[in-house]
Amino acid sequence: MLRLLSLLQTHRYWPGAELAERLGVSVRTLRRDVDRLRELGYPVNATRGVDGGYQLAAGAALPPLVLDDEEAVALAVGLQTAAQGGIAGIAESSVRALAKVVQVMPPRLRRRVDALRAMTSPAAWTTGGSVVDPDVLTTIAEACRAEERLEFAYTAADGTPSERLVEPLRMVALGRRWYLVAYDLHRHDWRSFRLDRLTGPRRTGVRFRPRELPAADAVEFVRAAMDQRPGVVFDVDIRFAAPAERVRAHVGRWGEVEPECDGCRMRMRVDTLDWPAMVIASLGVAAEVISPPELIAHARTWARTLDRVREVS
Repeated sequence: MLRLLSLLQTHRYWPGAELAERLGVSVRTLRRDVDRLRELGYPVNATRGVDGGYQLAAGAALPPLVLDDEEAVALAVGLQTAAQGGIAGIAESSVRALAKVVQVMPPRLRRRVDALRAMTSPAAWTTGGSVVDPDVLTTIAEACRAEERLEFAYTAADGTPSERLVEPLRMVALGRRWYLVAYDLHRHDWRSFRLDRLTGPRRTGVRFRPRELPAADAVEFVRAAMDQRPGVVFDVDIRFAAPAERVRAHVGRWGEVEPECDGCRMRMRVDTLDWPAMVIASLGVAAEVISPPELIAHARTWARTLDRVREVS
C-alpha cells in the first residue's frame, strides 16, 4: 500500500498493467488496493479499458503524505526556515505544520534535523526583531495544539525573572517578534509573552479546556497589550514610488501595503525605527515619510553612516 501510494504521489499517469508489474501484484490486487486508498481519502482517478490506468488527483483536503528520510528532514528544515522568514501569512502556519511533522518523526531523524540546523546560518533579517529557537516554537505549538499546560522561565522587560505556568492558546508573529497568548495560572489573567524572553518551555501533560479570550482574536489581543506597555511604539506610514507588489514582497508580514495611483503606501507598528529605515534604504526608490517625523532624522543618520563606508584598498 505504501509503495503504491508513493508511486501515485508522483502524479504521473500509470497504466494498470505497468503499475501492477512494478508492485509485483496482480491487476485484481491492484484494483483492491486502489479502492482501499479511496476509502482513506485519496482521490485516485481510474481509466477503464485496455489502456486503462490510475492517477492521483488533487483533493479538497490533503491526506497523509508518504516521505522518505531525506524528504522528511528537508521538510522539517524548510518549515523551520519559513517560520523565521518574511513571507506574509506563512510563519504561523509553518510552525503549526512543523509541530505535526516533529511529533511523528523518529529520534534518528530529529537528530539529523538538529545537526543540520546547528550548522546552518539563517539568512532572515533580524534587525529590530529577535531569533527564536525552533525547538521553543515547536514545543509551544505542540502544547497549543494539544491544549496542554505549559511551564517556562520568563524574563520581563525590566529584567525580573519568573517561573510561569500557563494554558497556551496561540502563537502570534507580529512586528518581527513572536508572542505567546496564554492564560497565566499564577496571575489568574490573560497574558502575552515574547518568545525571545522565554526559556525552557516544558509540557506538563495536564490537559485543559480553553477559556474565552477577551479579544476578537490572538492578534488583536497582542496589539492591545503592546499599546498598554510602557515604552515607545512607532506607527510608521510611508509612501513609496514603487508598485505595491514589489514593496509587499520586500516587507512580507511586517507591514500592510496598499496600492495608490502613483505607487503604494506602507504602514507598520514597530518599537525601533531601524526596520523601516532598512526598508527605505534597501528598496532604493523615492520614499515620503508621512509619520513619524523621527523616522526622517533616523533615515538621514543611516544615510550619513552609509556614506562613510569606504572600500578597503
